[in-house]
Amino acid sequence: MRVGAVDCGTNSIRLLVTDLRDDAPPEEVVRRMEVVRLGQGLDATGSIAPDAMARTLAMSREYAAQCAELGADRVRFVATSASRDASNAAEFVAGVGEAFARWHIAPEVITGDQEAQLSFDGATGELPARGVAGPYLVVDLGGGSTEFVRGDHGRVQAQRSVDIGCVRFHERFGFDAPATAGQIEAATAEIDAALDVAQEAVGFDEVETLVGLAGTVTTLAAHALGLDRYDRDTIHGSVLSVQTVQAACEQLLGMSTQERTDLGFMHPGRVDVIGAGALIWSRIVGRVAQRAGLTSVVTSEHDILDGIALSLAR
Repeated sequence: MRVGAVDCGTNSIRLLVTDLRDDAPPEEVVRRMEVVRLGQGLDATGSIAPDAMARTLAMSREYAAQCAELGADRVRFVATSASRDASNAAEFVAGVGEAFARWHIAPEVITGDQEAQLSFDGATGELPARGVAGPYLVVDLGGGSTEFVRGDHGRVQAQRSVDIGCVRFHERFGFDAPATAGQIEAATAEIDAALDVAQEAVGFDEVETLVGLAGTVTTLAAHALGLDRYDRDTIHGSVLSVQTVQAACEQLLGMSTQERTDLGFMHPGRVDVIGAGALIWSRIVGRVAQRAGLTSVVTSEHDILDGIALSLAR
């Protein structure tokens, strides 16, 4: 069965078309990502900006056309933080429903807990076969929120979503490039408070493997690996020391806009928000490593998008 999965977040929209088979792993047909910045200005205004709405709905129509061209039997469209929080979410839902009318679906505006479950399914499915031990803590660092989910043997044990994300914090604290000491100090206080909440809800102590997901994390991994271009195959499954990851975060946080732009692996849509994302990821890695006694971090390119696709088989 060929399925299409769409993940529409605060910063980017992504499409995965894959073939699901009972006797073999999923076979990817196409995977793509565009930065549409759906959450632009949302933290300040409470609504999706007209130009952000237009960009995202235009890309939704393009994705729907590609799903039709490739013969997708089923499609699922999941919308996350921005469309949960917006006062004009109904307009967004109607526009996506029109684009994907062929499959009679509407975007599923899921909760943070549902988002965490799908991320866990996508990120951990292949880890046991690769000899990566659980329990796992999967962290999906998005534009508007970050999901923490701990589990083992395919079973989620605890999960929590908190409102820290690269777009939300870039806009809230006005991160310069490089970030100032004052910006870092103010943002760190809020990040650490959110981590207190996540730690209390999920528990970081009995974790064997920390798995990081989404564009901020994979971009930071590309820098830590010393890549001159974005190489998904190299990034996926990479294991980096805690010190290496935190050093990469500090370096990107301290770069100018031009220095970030010149990095061959950097997507143009992440240049401005990567500083806030780097600070968030550094604080997460540091906290979890300290509590669980970890020395390394796994980066995964399989995430909520893969979880959405797998859910269509059920």
